[in-house]
Amino acid sequence: MTARTELFVDSGELRLWTEQVGDPSDPAVLLVMGTAAPGIGWPDELVNVLVAGGHRVIRYDHRDTGRSTCVDFLAHPYTLADLAADATAVLDGHGVSAAHVVGASLGGAIGQWLAAHRPDRVRSLTAMMTGPMGHSPGPAWARAMAGQAPDPSDLPPPSARFLAHLAHRAGLSPGTRDEHVAANVETWRVLNGDALPFDEPAARRFVEASFDRTDDPASALNHDLAGRHMTDDRLAPLSSITAPTLVVHGTEDPLRPLAHGRALAGEIPRSRFRAIPGMGHSLFSPGIPRQLGEVIREHLAWYSSCRS
Repeated sequence: MTARTELFVDSGELRLWTEQVGDPSDPAVLLVMGTAAPGIGWPDELVNVLVAGGHRVIRYDHRDTGRSTCVDFLAHPYTLADLAADATAVLDGHGVSAAHVVGASLGGAIGQWLAAHRPDRVRSLTAMMTGPMGHSPGPAWARAMAGQAPDPSDLPPPSARFLAHLAHRAGLSPGTRDEHVAANVETWRVLNGDALPFDEPAARRFVEASFDRTDDPASALNHDLAGRHMTDDRLAPLSSITAPTLVVHGTEDPLRPLAHGRALAGEIPRSRFRAIPGMGHSLFSPGIPRQLGEVIREHLAWYSSCRS
């Protein structure tokens, strides 16, 4: 039976929930979730593939999600650098000097920040469903929402369907648990895209568990504010990253089209790029968690072979 250990760690005044799966003597993989998503967003199926490959896996709830501390953002605003500091606090709490960092969406930007500013903590980097951390998507979004043609010199905006969904959600004010769950399941449906089946039961279980395990579900929206805040540290050249890097992106990502992943891979020296046919911006399609687990495991095996 695979060993599982829950541990709360401190990051400054915050308390973060973490879970370690696997043999504590194995090399560590740190899974960093995306915007507004707690650590349980990493499916057990993906985790189990990595553990079977000889790694211990650490996943955690970001601040403002799950069982971790919720923050008054107006009184105590935070940035991507603060979220990266939480990630290093998680490693410290588990006694890990350096880990293989795997980040999805906002977690991919956090991984880039660590690889650029704290290279001693990053053995390898896998960045999924993300783009360069120094790129601001705001102008492309504004042009798209104003009905203007995309700027050919900029990375593309989200799909029209996703932007229409956001506009629709902005007019809703879900107050009950059922309303919150229904709205968020629909968001994941749109993020999944239409090329691959959408595992609605899995998405619903995740949304319900995310709602039930936090004291303030609305706090997760603070991640959008932090993610959009472009600070000078985010402009660090990605060409400085020395960690072996794999960039993974879905060909049907409606939030960050494929060009975002290609742009990121183009900025990191000697990085490898892997496009996943049909994948959108979610892990809620049957078979995708296992497939991603195997892709990451192959990257870690390649890293080990290069080090031997």
